[in-house]
Amino acid sequence: MLLSEIKGPEDIKERSIEELEPLAAEVRQFLIEKLSVTGGHLASNLGVVELTIALHYCYNSPQDKIIFDVGHQAYVHKILTGRMDQFDTLRKQHGLCGFVKRCESEHDVWEAGHSSTSLSAAMGMALARDLKGEQNKVIAVIGDGALTGGMAFEALNHIGHEKKDLMVVLNDNEMSIAPNVGAMHNYLTKLRSDRNYLRAKDEVEQLLKKIPAIGGKLAKTAERLKDSLKYMMVSGVLFEELGFKYLGPIDGHDLPGLIEAFHQANNVSGPVMVHVLTTKGKGYSPAEADSFKWHGITPYKIESGQVLKAVGNPMYTDVFGKTLIELAEQDSRIVAVTPAMPGGSGLLKFAERFPDRMIDVGIAEQHAATMCAALAMEGMKPVYAVYSTFMQRAYDQIVHDICRHNANVMFAIDRAGFVGADGETHQGVFDIAFMRHIPNIVLMMPKDENELRHMMKTALDYNEGPIAFRYPRINVPGVELDPELRSLPIGSWELLHDTDGPVLIAAGPMVQVAEEAAELLKRDGIQAAVVNARFLKPLDENMLLGLAHRGQHLVIIEEASVAGSLGSAVLEFYAAQGLSGLDISLMGVPDRFIEHGSIKEQLEEVGLTSEAIVEEVKQHRSAAHSFGLANKL
Repeated sequence: MLLSEIKGPEDIKERSIEELEPLAAEVRQFLIEKLSVTGGHLASNLGVVELTIALHYCYNSPQDKIIFDVGHQAYVHKILTGRMDQFDTLRKQHGLCGFVKRCESEHDVWEAGHSSTSLSAAMGMALARDLKGEQNKVIAVIGDGALTGGMAFEALNHIGHEKKDLMVVLNDNEMSIAPNVGAMHNYLTKLRSDRNYLRAKDEVEQLLKKIPAIGGKLAKTAERLKDSLKYMMVSGVLFEELGFKYLGPIDGHDLPGLIEAFHQANNVSGPVMVHVLTTKGKGYSPAEADSFKWHGITPYKIESGQVLKAVGNPMYTDVFGKTLIELAEQDSRIVAVTPAMPGGSGLLKFAERFPDRMIDVGIAEQHAATMCAALAMEGMKPVYAVYSTFMQRAYDQIVHDICRHNANVMFAIDRAGFVGADGETHQGVFDIAFMRHIPNIVLMMPKDENELRHMMKTALDYNEGPIAFRYPRINVPGVELDPELRSLPIGSWELLHDTDGPVLIAAGPMVQVAEEAAELLKRDGIQAAVVNARFLKPLDENMLLGLAHRGQHLVIIEEASVAGSLGSAVLEFYAAQGLSGLDISLMGVPDRFIEHGSIKEQLEEVGLTSEAIVEEVKQHRSAAHSFGLANKL
């Protein structure tokens, strides 16, 4: 096997171009076999096998900087840079990361879990290279989906202006996670399919090659002729107008063609755009047939493509999607908005039922937020369905355009809390901290699916400004659903168990963990109260004042950053009331990024388990008892 002999990029360069094609086949088979056990991002990686081999064949990593946008498509890069033997640990705790990871290999020069960053990174590395007087190449690999992100356009504009030597490889597979939308997608489709343009382009280039290398007016006339023909065949010629030399489209599965294109690009000064057409899921028929399903996949049977999923309750996302349809049938103002995540956000059935009220803006979280503000100002009820980690990208728009205007936008914040194998770039643990301090907004989190449904009804009935409900990436507990939806009193908490012992104040899935801890404490003779802190803003001030006067030990438990989230809010409230000397413990996510693994492992790592809560209560009681004895002595 050729693949077993590849220990690093230098081993690829020793092969002939004829040997690279069987190597590509081996890489594909390796990915299909390994991911059938571990799961992961299969379709995107099958699509870039030849492209990644060609890059490492033509360039000298890590001296030459190969920058992958997002990293969904970097498994082949990992295989070719000495990490093939670690693929059994992919996306597992302390194992190989599912994204590019700088601490994992010197060949991983940039890491990102959010799209549209690679071009800005490439520009930064090109500037640094030139300032240091170095000669290395800089190559950014970006998908056509990521090119819809506003940050990518900002970088294109700057790169074209500065005329730095760098190459952008546009991996065009007509998909991000969901099918791409927008004017850029339509423009690329035209480039892909306009055979007249491609034929004319080739003919003109052949003609120009025959013109002697002479200066003056003739050379300028020839160049204008070439440009004129381009404009005749394809309106815009966008990339060249932005200052790039455009090469393509090129078959992304033709290794000799890719290598030739990269050699051509190396002979061009200034920025070059190499437009490569690939097929997502290439070489595995189930993934080719449904690249959305196979973008991120759980373990599966190779022969049939049957996905192996544990039988269980639906996900919170499923409950959200179903309930939104119910509400939309009652209220024609509801419009669902998503930044390229209709499937991940549970909106596919909504889109089938209400196609005119489903808006996918592409990878454009900022645009989505401001657009929602305007929809709300015009009397609609926009529901911005977005992952917590992706909502971070629209922070300014949430502050400036939604909350400052007090626009009646409903936020459906998915993947709140830990997300498991996607790891630190995708953890939804910061949104409480960066949203609760913004004026006008209401924040909620349900303890179960029944309460989520009521929160959605609450948000629909609320007309005083922006309101958000956040929910995790886990299966629902499976509680009985109330037949009628009702609005919850804004800012109200729920006292689930009342005693004169310690009080466990929790939000979201941590409520169930707190109840489990209370049961464990009961076995040791400690009676604990449990509070469902379902409103993160505003707080239930009356309940908090009552608890303060009772003098009980309060343990605040949240699957969110300790800094700035619910616990901080409670401490701020008590400080504002002039209450001091209160007995409060905070349990949450510490001040560091939590890496990939299972959600269970991540919760254990940060001490958000029923056993850890019991230990916190017992240690506190022991310390208080020792302090009391010391005072008596």
